[in-house]
This record gives sequence, structure tokens and C-alpha cells, in this order.
Amino acid sequence: MALLTYTKKPELTQLPSAHEIRFKTINGQEKSLADFKGKKIMVVNVASKCGFTPQYEGLQELHEKYKENLVILGCPSNQFANQEPGTHAEIQEFCKLNYGVDFLLTEKLDVKGENQHPLYNWLTSKKNNGVKSSTVKWNFQKYLLDEEGRFIDFFYSVTKPLNEKITKYLK
Repeated sequence: MALLTYTKKPELTQLPSAHEIRFKTINGQEKSLADFKGKKIMVVNVASKCGFTPQYEGLQELHEKYKENLVILGCPSNQFANQEPGTHAEIQEFCKLNYGVDFLLTEKLDVKGENQHPLYNWLTSKKNNGVKSSTVKWNFQKYLLDEEGRFIDFFYSVTKPLNEKITKYLK
């Protein structure tokens, strides 16, 4: 008689955390994701000249509605059809004037390729995040982390910030 072995799925607490990852804000300030421990984190690669740019409005609304429990981290990137060509000052001005953005923005960074920022390396690699691999397909792709910096899921650009697929995790 063969002995059956049961392999238990890893507990959520055993999955790796992104809290060790550091980044610079659009103003050049050094930050760590650990600064947001206890809150969910949504990481979004953003661009000012994209068909999805109006999602800034939904991201700001999400920020205002859930700011007690959620940090939105907008990551400007110029890797998709050069749709974020501006300087850091120009990006900030555009976001504030057009969408009233007051959630956190990072410096411009690479979300894919040879110079991929460590944050996106962690977000897109199952080996690093413990859940799933993905490729950043376009601007405004969203990644959601739990309060301990563990990967929850990602959402393609077509999923608007206030979509139930996202907000169900925030209630």
C-alpha cells in the first residue's frame, strides 16, 4: 500500500515581503515600503500622455476613500511609447493641476527590461513575490500588496482603480 503524502500550501505569513525594497520619491526622498507597514499598497506605473491617463482621477478618488488603510504609489515610467517624457517637476505639476493628485509619486523608473527597478523585479517575479509572475504590459497596470508587504494580485490597465476586482480587497 502506497503512503500518500500531503503537501500543505505555504501559509500567507510564509510568503516573502516587499517591505525591504527602497525607492526614491519624485522629490528625491529615500523611502522604504516598510514605511507603509500596516497598510495595503497599490503600485501603479503611470504616464501623462496615455489613453489611460484619466485613471489618475480614479486613483486619486481611491486614495481619498481608503487613505487610512491604503497607500497608492504612482511610478512614472517612459517605457511605453514615450508617454512620460516630462521631468519630475513637469510630472508633478501635470498630476496636481489636471487631477489633484496628492498620493505618493516615485522618481521615474523602469518597470521592465535590463534596468528594471527592484520594486518591479519583485512585483513581476513569482520567485521573488511567492505568488505569481507577470509582465508589465502597458501604463497603469496595478499591483496590490497586503499590510505586511505580501503580493495579493495585479490588474491590467483596463481595470479601472475603483473596479470591484480591486475594491473588494480594500473593504
